[in-house]
Formats: sequence, C-alpha cells, structure tokens
Amino acid sequence: MIKRTLHFGNPAYLSLQQDQLLIDLPHLKVPGEKESKKTVPIEDIGIVLLDHQQITITHGAIAALLENNAAIITCNHTHHPTGMMLPIDGHDIQSERFRYQIDASQPLKKQLWQQTIQAKILNQAAVLSERNIEHENMLYWARSVRSGDPDNYEGRAAAYYWKNVFPKKIEFFRGREGDPPNNLLNYGYAILRAIVARGLVCSGLLPTLGIHHRNKYNAYCLADDIMEPYRPYVDRIVLKIIDKGENFLELGTSIKSQLLGIATLDVQFEKGRSPLMVGLQNTTSSLAKCYEGSLRRINYPAIKIFGAKNITDYKDSENNYEVNESKDPEDNNSDTANEKELPF
Repeated sequence: MIKRTLHFGNPAYLSLQQDQLLIDLPHLKVPGEKESKKTVPIEDIGIVLLDHQQITITHGAIAALLENNAAIITCNHTHHPTGMMLPIDGHDIQSERFRYQIDASQPLKKQLWQQTIQAKILNQAAVLSERNIEHENMLYWARSVRSGDPDNYEGRAAAYYWKNVFPKKIEFFRGREGDPPNNLLNYGYAILRAIVARGLVCSGLLPTLGIHHRNKYNAYCLADDIMEPYRPYVDRIVLKIIDKGENFLELGTSIKSQLLGIATLDVQFEKGRSPLMVGLQNTTSSLAKCYEGSLRRINYPAIKIFGAKNITDYKDSENNYEVNESKDPEDNNSDTANEKELPF
C-alpha cells in the first residue's frame, strides 16, 4: 500500500484524535465561520514534512506516527530538511536481522556495493539517453565495475554525468552549497533519503550501518548507500522543472510539490512497476535477504533496460575525466569528511 506524504509549509497544529492525525490550519480560517479541521488516518501516513517554524505537534501524534512506521522530517528556516525521526522498532524479527547485518562479511558488502554502483551508473546513463546525450561510456563503466568499485567508476561516471546532463546555458557544478539548481537536488535527495531510511527500518535493518559509507558523524550511512541508484529519479524531476522554464532559484510551493511527488513516482523493476515508496520497500527487503544469505542480488529499479550489445560495444579509450572536481560530495565516505555538515 502506498503511504501518503504530508507537507506542512504554513503554521499548523497537529494532534491525535481517535487514531487520526487532526490537522488545524489557522491561516485558512475565515472570521465568523466555524473552525475547519481535517483528519488523516495515521496508518495511511508514510512521511510528515514539517516545513514551517510555527508548527506545533503533540507528543501523542509523534508517538502514533512512529508506531505506524512513519518518518517525521523537520526543516530549518531556509526550508531545507535538517532532522529526521524514525521508529525504533520497525520489524517483527528486527534483532535477528540486526545480527545478520552486523555479521556481514567484507566480500559480501563489496559485492552489494558493486551492484549498487552498477545500478546507479545505468540509471544515470538512462537519464542521459533520454536527453539524447552520449552515454555509451557510462554503459561500459557500469559493466566494468568490480567488487567494491576499487577503480572508482562511480566517480568517473559522476564527473561525466554532472558535466553533461544539464542544459549548456547552466554552468552547473554539483555541490551541497553550490548555486541553483543544487538547491532543488538537495531538497529532493533529502526527501528520498527519508523514504529510504523508513524502508530500511521497516525491513528490520539499521540505517546507520552502511555497506560502503562509513562516516562516523553520519547516522544514515546505509540509507546513503541504498539511495544511490534512486538519485537519478530526483534528477529527472529537477530537469523537467528546468526544461519547463520554471524559476528554480528558490524553492517555491510548485517546485516543492513536484519534488515531494518522488514518493508516488512509478519505477520499473524486473517483475513489474510500482510507486517508488513501495518499490523501495522491495529494495530494502531484498537487501535484508542478501544479509541472511537467501538472496544474492539487491532488487533495484531501472529507468531503462539496455541490451547486452549496448553495454559491450563501447571501448574505454578515453578515461581522463576530472573525478575529484565534479564528484557529488555526498559520495565521500571517509571517517573525518564533512564532520560539521548536516547529514543531508
């Protein structure tokens, strides 16, 4: 079942009433008329985004949301996500799955990272293909990724991808504090990250213990790992906003609404399509089975299915891309990197 994403961008009073989230929006009240309040069943809610400094939410509402595996995201005065609350007990056999995850061998984690990077590069190649941009090198790099990605094909692909994916009129440099449309990407990735973290908890996994990311200041290392192949879905939304000529210098209501739609976006898997939030649950569930040894591959979606001929024909004769300069800073894994930066 697809869960609802609720975004509150104005003053609001949120409380619990008979297993319903009671929503009171004072800015919509008309003088002389009876107060109008809305209710939403708690079990229908997947994510709550608190994006205003004058929002009040009761402890009862918070507890009920977390008991039903909802994620609660808070934003700062610049409207960017700055914190997240997740349930502490999201699965019936959570302790058993914790043990499998903690005991996972290094070779297994390297193989899972190989699959993750291959899926990410292929989805980036699909975005380039949709925009009629040369991408055969991306297909070759995806095929060439080895266990643990020791050759850093992720970095090579990221450098090429960010250099070419946006219209030439936009001198784009990917950076968390970079110029727009980085603001749109950051916001979309933060929403995606919350969806992934929620999916991991619902599958009985620790979002902190990553397969590749290991920054000791990051509480969501595994979420940052698993979201990698899903990032291009956010990129597509941002590209669509730019192509339509919308003002992307600020995060307006229309742009936020489109980015929040990532949860209900249809994604294609090997055995059918599903909304992204549902598909992510399949991904995290498959990861749990990989840890316990009953499955060998993580179930990631594909924006486009490339034939074997597409992937094998390209010969990698030119590899001279400036990896360090263009690589997404969120790919940094060192224990001391970005220690003062927010996790988003």
